[in-house]
Order: sequence, then structure tokens, then C-alpha cells
Amino acid sequence: MIKKATIAVIGFVLLLSAAIALAWVFATHETPSLAEPETTPDAPASSRGAAAFEGAGFGGISMAALDSHALPWRLASAALVLQEQSRNPDLPANLDTLHQVLARYGFLVNGEPVNRPERVEAPDHDMPPGFTYGDLAPLWGTKIRAVNLGCAACHAGTTYDATGAPTPDAIWLGMPNTSLNLEAYTRGVFEALRHGMNDPEALVGTVNRLYPDSGWPERLTTRFMVLPLVKRRLAELAASDRPLPFPNGVPGSTNGVAALKFAIGVPLLAGPAGDNGIVSVPDLGYRHWRTRLLADGAYAPPGPEPANPTQLADLTVDHLDALARITTFFTVPSMGVHPDEAISHLEEAGAIFAFLSNAYRPMAFPGAIDRRAAEEGGKVFDRECAACHGSYEWRDGRPVLASYPNWRGDVGTDRMRADTFTPGLADMIGETVYAAEIAVRPSGVYAAPPLTGLWASAPFLHNGSVPTLHHLLNPASRPKEFLVGGHALDFETVGLRLKPDGAFPDGYVPFSEPVLFDTSKPGQTNGGHHHGAALPQADKRSLLEYLKLL
Repeated sequence: MIKKATIAVIGFVLLLSAAIALAWVFATHETPSLAEPETTPDAPASSRGAAAFEGAGFGGISMAALDSHALPWRLASAALVLQEQSRNPDLPANLDTLHQVLARYGFLVNGEPVNRPERVEAPDHDMPPGFTYGDLAPLWGTKIRAVNLGCAACHAGTTYDATGAPTPDAIWLGMPNTSLNLEAYTRGVFEALRHGMNDPEALVGTVNRLYPDSGWPERLTTRFMVLPLVKRRLAELAASDRPLPFPNGVPGSTNGVAALKFAIGVPLLAGPAGDNGIVSVPDLGYRHWRTRLLADGAYAPPGPEPANPTQLADLTVDHLDALARITTFFTVPSMGVHPDEAISHLEEAGAIFAFLSNAYRPMAFPGAIDRRAAEEGGKVFDRECAACHGSYEWRDGRPVLASYPNWRGDVGTDRMRADTFTPGLADMIGETVYAAEIAVRPSGVYAAPPLTGLWASAPFLHNGSVPTLHHLLNPASRPKEFLVGGHALDFETVGLRLKPDGAFPDGYVPFSEPVLFDTSKPGQTNGGHHHGAALPQADKRSLLEYLKLL
């Protein structure tokens, strides 16, 4: 009897082990993003790149990413709705309430790209632009809807009408989302989950009301796998008031260097200032002309320094491929993918550079332009700005970049972002698989970017500390504080539409929740870049007319 029982136990253990092994084999630990639009079979590389730009997951829809950047969306979104209902019990548990919350953070929830290239089909889903998502199965038969943020979260911005009013239902791939508040979003999800875990049954009930189409495998997975996972993660952060140990910026800015340092274990800057090296999200026009990337130009292709300036003939396949490799390093890890895995997404990055180099154009300035003044402003630009920001030629009534100097230097602006790129970070990058792909040369200064799409990129300077181009050219008038997020544009001053005290005009209703930008904070100061300040006012006005055309 003992032998039979022992054999039965052994048989049961073996059967159970085999079942677990099969469940693991048929599990889904990583999946492509369902948000990426389909392309037709004859679509060129630039159209495939636009589709990847709009919705590719770059490996960020994975169980590994759920430990850092990705979210178990149905539980996290239910937590956001449940917390919103605690503030306003009359709100229903539906997607309209969820989108209302997300819109406060600057997500363009109803936005539809108006510059989606031909042969790219509109995706059929209800996720906001920039959200990438897919279904994971830690074990066969389980299901977790995971969500991450892709390129279009930051780099698909609202369009504007002829008066400067935002039209967030119509968005432009490649323009900056100058209202997206990643800091508020990450903290909002964190606080909502903490609130929701005080009553797990109410949280699960909200999941079921919000997503009535979810089947029993997903509901069981939520209750018995996702809830314990979230509980464990929140316990690890019990002593913290935020999910990340560094600030994630204000509306329209990011903190990619601090995020990279955190991901690969490089110490963050200590002290009360923290690692607040924020960077304002730029328009992506003509970024492929650069030989060095990021605000400080720290990343370059390996080998000797290329000859400057960049000319049209220098935009070879090899040049674009080198930039695509570098871009995978500083973008893909921001989705929770280890740098050693990021390079496997070179094909998607290469297609995106085909889109940016061959098909992308920023939205044309929608307001009135004094053409005669703009022509005079072009002459002022050639004298005062081109040596750093590039030379433009008139083609079809619009300036087009013809030569880019790749200039770097110190113009007296806030040093925090330059100082965050520490020697320790450079050394750590040399220990990844990118050691042969990137020449890391931190300089402690900033790179002067191309100014294409400048009119829609306010606020200005690398950290977004100056609200208009008028203030940039008149440094003494720069406000110490101003609102940013959900703003309209002032086409006369070229920038945020504000009252002299930095507030929005009376009666204006922002489409997202604005934040007061305080230029007294480290990383956010607004000094420096006095180039053009001594120009006659007439030249300044002409220069602004010209800059609207870039």
C-alpha cells in the first residue's frame, strides 16, 4: 500500500509539473502592441514607420515591463475611475469617466492623427493616442491587459486653428504634446491604486463594470494574480509618496536621463534639487540632420567626429541607420525594456527614421503671416541665428533647412540637465551591448537644435522655462511663474497665450489641467540665451514672422 501511495504521489507530482510546464510553454510573456495601425502590403518604409511611431510596443508590452513601466490596465484604470467617483459619486463607472481623468493629464483622448500617411489604416480601438497595449498570459489560460506609453504619447500634439485655439481632437504625429504631464499621471495612478487597495472588492467590482466584456479567465487573473502583484509592489513603496525616485517633469517635458539612470542602476543626483534635468518635448522636424542626439548632444555614432555642418548629401542610409540605433537606446528603455534588449527593435526605429526623414513635415502655421516682414526676418535670422541653428533656403514660399552646423556650447541656460549626464552614466553605457553602437561624449553644454515647428513648441529653451519667443528675445520680461498645459497660443508673441502675470486669459478653459511653472526651482530657471536681445524691436518683430514659417 505504501509503495502504491508513493507511486501515486510521484505520478501526481510529475503530472502537475508537466501541466505547469505546458502552461508556461503556452504562456504569453511578451506581445506586439495592438495599437499599431496596419499598413497595406505596398506601403513604403516611411508609412510603416508612421504606423510604428503611432502605436508600436517596442517590447514594452511584457511581463518584465509590468515590473517597472507597463500597467495592468484594467485594474489601474478602474482605480482611477474609483478614485474619481470618491470625489464625485454621481459619475458612472464607464470609459467617459476614465477619459475625463486621462484628459486632465494631457492625453489627447479623442485625438485622431490628421497627417497619418497613405497606406496606413486607422486602428480600431478606444485607447488614447500614444497608449500601446496587448494581452499577456503569465500562464496558459490567464489574461492581463497591459498598457505602456509609446512614441505618440509625447510626440503627437494638438493642432491649432487660425486664432491659436487648440483643437485636441485633431492631432499631428511628430509635433510635441506640450500638455502631457507624465509626473501627474504616474503619481495619479500610484495614488489611485493605493486608494483602491483599501477596498479590493470595490476595485474588482469597478473593473467588472468598466469592462463588462472581460471573460472569466481575465477576471480570475485580475483577482488572483494581478491584485497580489499590485499589493506586493505597493508594499515595496510603502515608505514613498511617489512611484519613482525622480521628478518626471511638468506638462510638455520629460526626464529621460534620470529614467535611464534609474533603470540601469546609476546613482541619481542627491540633495534637495534632486535629478530634475527636465527637457521640453521638441518637434521632430529635421532631427535626422543631427550628428549628435539629446539636449546635450552626448550620443553620437562611433568613430571620429563627422565634418560639420550637415548637408543634404550627408543624409545617407548609413547616417540614418546610426541615428536609429542610438534612438533605440534612449527611447526603448523608457518603456521598461532593458538596454541589452532594446537594440532588437532596430527595424522599427529604422522605419521611423524613414518616416521622419522622407514624409514628416510639421503642421504649417495656421495664422496670418506678414510675408514682407518674414522675408526681412529671414535676413535677420541669417545674421543672428543660422550659425547655431542652421541655414534655411526659400522653397515654394517656405524656408527649408539646407545646412545644419551641429553647434554645441554654453549660452548661460540652466545647467541641471547637462550636469545630470554624469561620468558614471557614460561608463555604464559602455558596459551594455551599445558599447559598439554609441560614442558617449558628455560635454556639460547644450546642442542648438533645428528650429522647425518652433511656433507650436512653446514654452521654449531646453527646459521649457520661457513661455513665448517674445520673452526669449526680451529677457527682462520673462515671467518668474506661468501656467502651462491645456493652453492656447498667442500668435503675436508666438507662444503661450497668457496674461502679464502668467495666468491664462479670463474665461479661457484649458483642455487639460495646467501646472504653474516655477522658474526659481533648480532645473527650471529661465536665464541665458540672450542672443537677439539687443536687436531693434522692428527686427525682432520681423524675426518672429519668419520663425512662424519654419
